[in-house]
Amino acid sequence: MNERKRCARIIVLSSLFTTALSLQCGYQSNFIINRYATPSSIHSPQASSHLSLQTHRHTTRARCVSLSSAKGDENEDDASKSKKKIGISKHIQSAIKKFKARPGTYLLIPVIAAFVGWFTNYLAVQMIFYPIEFRGIPIWRRDGEPLGLLGWQGIVPAKTYKMSETMVNMVTTQLLNVEEVFRRLDPDIVASTLGPEVPKLMESIGEELVPLSWTQKAGRALFFSLPGRTKAAMDSANHRFLHDFTVSMQDNIGTLLNIKNCVINQMMQDRALLGQLFRKCGQAELDFLTNSGLWFGFMLGIIQMIVALFWENPWALSIGGAIVGLATNWLALKWIFEPVNPTKIGPFILQGQFLRRQQEVAKEFSSFFANNVLTSEKLWDSILNDPSTKSSFGLLFTNHLKKFANVLSGGVGFLLPGGILTKASSSALEKLPNHLHVLHPYVDKALGLQFTLRTQMEKMTSAKFERVLHPIFEEDELTLIIAGGFLGFAAGLVQQGIETGAAAKWVSKCKLKIKKLVSRLFSSSTATDQS
Repeated sequence: MNERKRCARIIVLSSLFTTALSLQCGYQSNFIINRYATPSSIHSPQASSHLSLQTHRHTTRARCVSLSSAKGDENEDDASKSKKKIGISKHIQSAIKKFKARPGTYLLIPVIAAFVGWFTNYLAVQMIFYPIEFRGIPIWRRDGEPLGLLGWQGIVPAKTYKMSETMVNMVTTQLLNVEEVFRRLDPDIVASTLGPEVPKLMESIGEELVPLSWTQKAGRALFFSLPGRTKAAMDSANHRFLHDFTVSMQDNIGTLLNIKNCVINQMMQDRALLGQLFRKCGQAELDFLTNSGLWFGFMLGIIQMIVALFWENPWALSIGGAIVGLATNWLALKWIFEPVNPTKIGPFILQGQFLRRQQEVAKEFSSFFANNVLTSEKLWDSILNDPSTKSSFGLLFTNHLKKFANVLSGGVGFLLPGGILTKASSSALEKLPNHLHVLHPYVDKALGLQFTLRTQMEKMTSAKFERVLHPIFEEDELTLIIAGGFLGFAAGLVQQGIETGAAAKWVSKCKLKIKKLVSRLFSSSTATDQS
């Protein structure tokens, strides 16, 4: 029963909804007929056709309106485009008129920009290496920094310690094995080369310990009166002493020679030395850095000229000059070291200027380092005088010298007292540098540092090789770029004065002031002469 009632309700509601919908449709149709037809023709056969005709006319009108609005929009777009074209042509004509009015002024802009680019880069190179000592007023300055509150020191001289330390770490970890290099020395050749100097050393020690001349003559007479076998035994002992001492040095070279201190001490004593090394290795790159500013600046100057013609702003030249100074330094530095690895772009293979000269740089670096820094004389000087190695060498040398002295004194029938041996050892250490000069040519040749450094540097990867020279630029690369921008801005001000006529006015004012000053001086001098 409940289901039947529900069905009946649904049927009644649906019939009511259908009736209401039909009434609404009838009302709308009557409204349309009354709107577009006369009362007499509502029920006529022509009514339907008349109604359809009216509907068609309204549709046509709507289409015409839409078409006309579309054409209006197109016309507006065409008008805006034509206005833009007219505006661009006006700007071009204005720029042409400006150029024709003062062609020399505008053509001078790329020339001045080229000079600015060259000069800023040249100055940047000079700032890397000079001055060797700080120049300025040392009111406030951080140690190891080139820029003070009022002054400047070359980047390389100011950062000598840090750069030398970086370079030594590269040499000792990637190029040289100190123990392996010193194993190249032949102890027998060292003993034979240095052997004749031992009697001279002992004689000078004897003169110091026993200064009386008659005792020295007696000692010489005693030596020459010894039998031949005794002399031969002493010569053999001398050779054995030098041979064993050389082997002991090779076994303990890590405690006897500090390569890091050897190099850094030399660089700190002569701060120009590191700069000489960098200039020798990177002269081509430094020349490129300087000369590239000329054509980089010229190309940017052309852009600067075009901007000045179209942009009605008196500061355009100054801002453009600053951009030229910044860009030329930045571009040149990037071209020297980037890309690190060869990069193929189309038919071209790009790589940093410095990195493409790896073979040449390896040759120059190894030659300078082996012939000026790690020479036999410099190595022995470091061994004998470096506080970190001096005591170790003294102990080793004293032990071998005492053994040798005991052998010699035992050969002639007496032993030297311990106190005399200690004094003799101290004196020998002081006098030893005066007798090592005969050994330097052999040591330099036997170590073969130049060949080793060159071959190992040639094998370095591009990323590691880039660190040989790049540190001198990247330490204060931003400072160099900003300095270039500042100088470029100053040059732009000069261009701005020429372009606006302010420079001519300033020059005329200066001439007028000079004339007045000269006339005053002349009038005062004539007045004194008349009085």
